[in-house]
Amino acid sequence: MVNIPKFFKNQEMEALTEVLPMLPLRDIVVFPHMVAPLFVGRDKSVSALSSAMNKDKRIFLATQRNAGVDNPAEKDICDVGVIGTVLQLLRLPDGTVKALIEGKQRARIERYVPNPEFFEVELSLLPDVLGNTIEVEALMRGVIENFSQYAGFNKSISKELLSKISAISDPSKLADSVASHFSFKLENKQNLLETADLGKRLSLLVKLIKLEMEVYEMDQRIKGRVKDQMEKTQKNYYLNEQMRAIKKEMGSVDEGGDELKDLEKKIKRKRMSKEASTKARQEFKKLKLMTPMSAEATVVRNYIDWMISLPWFNKSRIRNDLIEAEKILNEDHYGLEKPKERILEYLAVQTLVKKLRGPILCLVGPPGVGKTSLAKSVSRATGRKFVRLSLGGVRDEAEIRGHRRTYIGAMPGKIIQSLKKAGVNNPVFCLDEVDKMSMDFRGDPSSALLEVLDPEQNYSFNDHYLDMDYDLSDILFITTANTLPDIPLPLQDRMEIIRLPGYTELEKYNIAKEFLVPKQIIANGLKDENIAFSKAAIYMMIQRYTREAGVRNLEREISSICRKTARKVVNQKDEKKHIISATTITSLLGPPPFKISQIEETDQIGLVTGLAWTQVGGELLCVETLTMPGKGKLSITGKLGDVMKESAQAAVSFVRSRSDYLGIHKDFYKELDLHIHIPEGAIPKDGPSAGISMCTSLVSALTRRPVRRDVAMTGEITLRGRVLPIGGLKEKMLAALRGGIRKVIIPKENEKDLKDIPKVVTRQMKVVTVEHMDEVLVHALVLGQGERLFTNNDMPIPVEQGGSDQPQISIN
Repeated sequence: MVNIPKFFKNQEMEALTEVLPMLPLRDIVVFPHMVAPLFVGRDKSVSALSSAMNKDKRIFLATQRNAGVDNPAEKDICDVGVIGTVLQLLRLPDGTVKALIEGKQRARIERYVPNPEFFEVELSLLPDVLGNTIEVEALMRGVIENFSQYAGFNKSISKELLSKISAISDPSKLADSVASHFSFKLENKQNLLETADLGKRLSLLVKLIKLEMEVYEMDQRIKGRVKDQMEKTQKNYYLNEQMRAIKKEMGSVDEGGDELKDLEKKIKRKRMSKEASTKARQEFKKLKLMTPMSAEATVVRNYIDWMISLPWFNKSRIRNDLIEAEKILNEDHYGLEKPKERILEYLAVQTLVKKLRGPILCLVGPPGVGKTSLAKSVSRATGRKFVRLSLGGVRDEAEIRGHRRTYIGAMPGKIIQSLKKAGVNNPVFCLDEVDKMSMDFRGDPSSALLEVLDPEQNYSFNDHYLDMDYDLSDILFITTANTLPDIPLPLQDRMEIIRLPGYTELEKYNIAKEFLVPKQIIANGLKDENIAFSKAAIYMMIQRYTREAGVRNLEREISSICRKTARKVVNQKDEKKHIISATTITSLLGPPPFKISQIEETDQIGLVTGLAWTQVGGELLCVETLTMPGKGKLSITGKLGDVMKESAQAAVSFVRSRSDYLGIHKDFYKELDLHIHIPEGAIPKDGPSAGISMCTSLVSALTRRPVRRDVAMTGEITLRGRVLPIGGLKEKMLAALRGGIRKVIIPKENEKDLKDIPKVVTRQMKVVTVEHMDEVLVHALVLGQGERLFTNNDMPIPVEQGGSDQPQISIN
């Protein structure tokens, strides 16, 4: 039975009117009983939604006649629409609004109410007209029957939805619910919305459903024809394969036969390992049975091309002349005695042993000290080809091992690719920036390098693309890194670590004189007749224009001077020789950014010069301490790490335990606030080696005794005052020399490392080795005439008077 709504009983009743905000819609018609998500971005539409939310959440929805109009006028909007209720409103980050609106009742626009912010309209309700009840009943059955038939074609319509539609007894709700599930044209949907007569509306809906079914059946027939065409293509492929087999039996030459014969000859001529040769022949057999234009044939052909292009047994002839090799290494680099010595040792053993697995060397040092260029010099000295692979930023294991052939566009890893470019299997292979690798969900490349850099395993390196063993044992691998802790420990264990510390000023001068100046003169188009650098000019650039462990910035400054000189030569067009002296440097490079000495002008209380290690070499580190009346608060600032803060706390505890011996009031930690600060607060600092520096600064502030300005120190302190060893001694000593320090205090256990310090450094500074904090205070604090540092005569540590230059252990 047809469910007759109440308003049908009095269809002649006067239509009520009301004023609501209006939301113009594009490409959608909303029916009653339909819930639609709408994305609103126009300012007027957003304002209309806001107005509706502030009142009763009711809003009028009307469709635009032309969806391409961004700012519609009254004539661009249909007169009949739906009054809806805003169920949910969500404001998105891009400024748009997502609204969930349910259609309630048809309405017609009577007039537009003037409103500059959004559309506001006066509406009259549009009631449904029932007409012939029996006809409506029949049309309802027709709609349900056609919808059920369409649901049999279209699997996207669920059985639950079909059951729900079939249970609707209200003809208006049935028509609107069914229409909302079809993708009719916008005009047809608007006609259904505007049709008040239920008989006409249901009749129009039946026609549209039948038309939609015809279109759907036509679409299915077209897809069937496409499928038949694909099957025909497969059939043609099968027949072509049969024709090729018949031609082969008859002795006919098919297309592409010459190319396959050439490939077969290359496979036979190529000297490969037994496993590789067998694999290549098997893949070639597959290739001959494939259609040349098929995708699989291309994959197999690329694989065979890689197999025959690799240098399986091609080797460079290694030069074993030690005298010539040493000459080449000295020509290219000044200093670096330890790495040079290791290379020459390898060549000597290579001369005596015919088969020697290549060593894995890791050159660790700050930027600009010549790690990569040293690897190039090794290739020159040994007569090998040079291959360089930068690992900075690599975070995919496939970069090392390659991709399996099942992936589209698969290729071997960078190791195999580089060997193909080199053409030999025993080059000098430089893995640059090995400490800059990272890892993510695609794998850990450093783990893939474990096999590459292990002399006991790399003779059978298995690339995922080749899927067979390749011998890497003849390669001389040289890796470079700036910091050792960033390299995983298993990888460190497989390499021979050779440290390249920073250069002294004398070494920098010789490098600039012998290498950098001639290189930049040629690079800037000058000749020796045009420019010359004095010794004072080079030293001034080293001391006052650069502050680095390497020589990269020094080379830039020399290049800048050469460019300015080249401009003068071109403009003046004369043969005058330009002499670059210390007085002309300032006019060419501007004011010097650094002072020759970084130490303080006078001895100060609470100010100590410490020594720090950075990735670019050593640096001087100032430690300051202030005491203030207070309640014993300890402040530690300067962007310090946890280890450094703990060192400061250990220093405070040590001073408290020794307050009687040092002449400090025993309750200072209750009556004074202490503030320990390390300047350059924007730079993170960490590590235990500033322990004795902070302790000395603290004792100086509490005893009001100045600290000698020409003394620098480094060492870790324990609660009992023991001084523990530190790392990076050479870099720290070089930084002290650059800063004008005359005495350096180091831990006793670091005495063994002094043999690696250049003699030019130890000749200009006194090196004092200490075991206890009391010894540090003796050498660092300034005492007045006859003044004693310790109040107890039974101190186990020898006491010296302030200002004395007699160290416990001194190396001159």
